Amino acid sequence: MDEYLVPTRFGEAEFIEKKSRFIGRVWPVESEEEALAKIQEMKKQHYDATHNCWAYILKDGPVRFSDDGEPGGTAGMPMLQVLQREGLYNIVCVVTRYFGGILLGAGGLVRAYTKGAKIAVDAAGKSMKRVWTVLYVPCPYPFYERVKLEVGNYGGIVRQTDFGAEVELELLFPEKQVPAFLEKLTDMTSGTVEGMEVGQEYRAFPVDS
Repeated sequence: MDEYLVPTRFGEAEFIEKKSRFIGRVWPVESEEEALAKIQEMKKQHYDATHNCWAYILKDGPVRFSDDGEPGGTAGMPMLQVLQREGLYNIVCVVTRYFGGILLGAGGLVRAYTKGAKIAVDAAGKSMKRVWTVLYVPCPYPFYERVKLEVGNYGGIVRQTDFGAEVELELLFPEKQVPAFLEKLTDMTSGTVEGMEVGQEYRAFPVDS
């Protein structure tokens, strides 16, 4: 199954550039219909805005953008390029502008819409959609901090931690990393700590540091 990045959640951020107010927003979406619905929602909510520019990318689907009345190439395309540089799919971005009376020029517009998309993406965070292997690891307390460190080193995620007679960890790993992690676990604990595979899930989990 494919591995790809998606936004973790809805993200929103805004800034003022020469008295113009820019509001950037991104959403995770699963279809073009959902992307278009978010765009229409923003156009209705900000009916009094000067522009509601947008871009979206769907995995194995369409890639589209709009300058919504800004000079050609100064808004939608720069926004789309941000999404592409960030490696994101199944995402829609809308940057709303309230004109402040001072012209920004083509270069200024490109920079402003690029910034609007980027700060919204940063607010949303990134998740990796892939096959994750679920590991159950019962761990004595003296090894807990070291095991946690190695989980991160091998690209894993601690999903759940239960503190009892020992620490019980539920971990998620990219399936390709599981053998190397389990070998490291055995080596560094002299066989004291062993992990058990308890399932697999194809879904997105946050990968932001």
